Amino acid sequence: MSELLKFEDAKALDAKTIDAKVSEYRKKIFEMNMQRGTTGMEKPHLKKVYKKNIAKLLTAKSSSK
Repeated sequence: MSELLKFEDAKALDAKTIDAKVSEYRKKIFEMNMQRGTTGMEKPHLKKVYKKNIAKLLTAKSSSK
């Protein structure tokens, strides 16, 4: 699940699923930050992908209200 999420796919999800995915992506970003501090990151570009996915999910959630 390291690919960039499409906005159309994010709009199709319900609020509970969006919250779960946002939480999952935030946890992954936190783990990447911890890894960067200790051993270094293998795929640093994924942090940007996860942040963009969070933004798309939250935008889809707020526009569906």
